[in-house]
Amino acid sequence: MSAAQARPTTGPTTAYDFTAQGLEDQAAPLDAYRGKVLLIVNTASQCGFTPQYAGLEALWRKYRDRGLVVLGFPCNQFGGQEPGDSAEIANFCALTYDVSFPMMAKIDVNGPEAHPLYAWMKHQKRGLLGSESVKWNFTKFLVGRDGEVIGRYSPTTEPKALERAIEAVL
Repeated sequence: MSAAQARPTTGPTTAYDFTAQGLEDQAAPLDAYRGKVLLIVNTASQCGFTPQYAGLEALWRKYRDRGLVVLGFPCNQFGGQEPGDSAEIANFCALTYDVSFPMMAKIDVNGPEAHPLYAWMKHQKRGLLGSESVKWNFTKFLVGRDGEVIGRYSPTTEPKALERAIEAVL
């Protein structure tokens, strides 16, 4: 997918203007979530933070009826901790953590091949010391109902710790 397909060339840009690919290789336009609060997370199956899948699933189950959508974006850029293909990722998530929130196809979050959504989010909410780079797996971006990034959270931030911020925007 080219940047031109994922990011419009006119008008204000929000998270809803991007398209990802689902784990089953289907187009997943984020516009389908317009008006929802998004928690977007780069994930990995073989990371020390992988148990956060359980907390992400708990947030999804607790708040989805109020408008929260958790979106997982597998990424293999950090220590090769997501080596599997889409089927392996889907099986791992379902069998190990009973993940039912939407999972996307594996992407890059940094560098020249970074998915346009991540390039945009990193620019909207910079990390520690103003850095745009995602430092590791399970970095979390909270997107408000208007499609704007309102928070960026480090991999060490447990999903449960985001409840207050989520409730404030639901």
